[in-house]
Amino acid sequence: MKKPVLIISYYWPPAGGPGVQRWLKFAKYLPDHGYEVTVVIPENPDYPVLDQSLKKEIPKNVSIIKARITEPSRMAGKLSRKRTKNLQRGILKKKASFLERALVWTRGNLFIPDARVGWKQHVLRAVELFLSENPECTVITTGPPHSVHLIGLELKHLVPSIKWLADFRDPWTTIGYHKDLKLGDRAQKKHEKLEQKVLNTADLLIVTSPHTGKEFQSKTSKPLQLITNGYDIKPNSNLKQPDGKFVLAHIGTLLSDRDPQLLWESLQELCKEIKGFANDLELQLAGNVSEDILDSIEKYNLSNRLANKGYLSHDQSIELMFKAQVLLLIEIDSEETKAILPGKIFEYFASRRPIIALGPKGADIELLITDTHSGEFYNHQQKMALKKQIIHLYDLYKKGVNDGNSNDLIERYQRSHLTQILAKTIEYVWE
Repeated sequence: MKKPVLIISYYWPPAGGPGVQRWLKFAKYLPDHGYEVTVVIPENPDYPVLDQSLKKEIPKNVSIIKARITEPSRMAGKLSRKRTKNLQRGILKKKASFLERALVWTRGNLFIPDARVGWKQHVLRAVELFLSENPECTVITTGPPHSVHLIGLELKHLVPSIKWLADFRDPWTTIGYHKDLKLGDRAQKKHEKLEQKVLNTADLLIVTSPHTGKEFQSKTSKPLQLITNGYDIKPNSNLKQPDGKFVLAHIGTLLSDRDPQLLWESLQELCKEIKGFANDLELQLAGNVSEDILDSIEKYNLSNRLANKGYLSHDQSIELMFKAQVLLLIEIDSEETKAILPGKIFEYFASRRPIIALGPKGADIELLITDTHSGEFYNHQQKMALKKQIIHLYDLYKKGVNDGNSNDLIERYQRSHLTQILAKTIEYVWE
């Protein structure tokens, strides 16, 4: 008889972006390990981005429970739909309008821990029958939004016989954007109190990065398991240099604070210093990009080298990765972002194209890239080293030998392998 697992996730197809991928894939592979999977999702969500292509990846042997949700973003959207969507995506101009600042303050101080906190009561009602029939099931909550963990907290109180695993795809109170929410002292303390309560009550914590693991181990004695994100695409089998221009591609959201001026400045200089570089260069951005980033690109005279693709489906994004000469991974230069392991990095690995990553010194992404021999990492002060690497890759491109990486070190990040770790983790909490 298969063992029941109840996964509570705000993000589910047709939601786009990396947040949906993690538990979509775990739900796909958990049945292979003897688990019967039920997923609780919102019935009428207001997702910031949509990717209809992901619907075809929903496993047929997974049961779905839908619970209604009241989204404050719908009401805010009546004031300004574009601004509200940008706020949901994390795109806020450095020179924000009064309305944008007001929405941010409201989000930070009146909706704690986040704007989906009202979903809890609907979920509790929706899962009553399931839990009455499966009082000794495994419940997994995944955040952000971290309000989902408050559902797990309540369920653990109501049904003590369950085992609750709280999955943190990102940190909670130390995540970089918290300082942008204009939190008052009362709101900050409430966040910290709720976080501590979740950390102390869950039977086990799952984190996606070593930094977050160390942070939580300093806050609680509860057991903790590191399970990174991964990839579920067929790795690129064509390692030969792609045709076309010298394409540097970034896939994913580019926030204003993530503006890599070091990179733009380096490219501007190389356009002047190396004959033919300007004509060969193409900078591709796929995803939601802030206007501040576009202004910065224009400032460095790179707009005529830019192909701004906008948001692409998952399949289209993979195709773009496979055809790029170089893949760009850019993280904010701050202490808070050292723990961030963007979901796209694992599909970058599977694309087998060379990676250039920029981030804070000591970031977890540096260790990951080094361990897989998949590219080079630079902090935001290493301009000369960054330029040298771009020149090296450009020289390979001109010779027609900018080939991909053939090593098998990336296989540990296959979703099927990571699900094996998850299955053993579930077994552990029941021992």
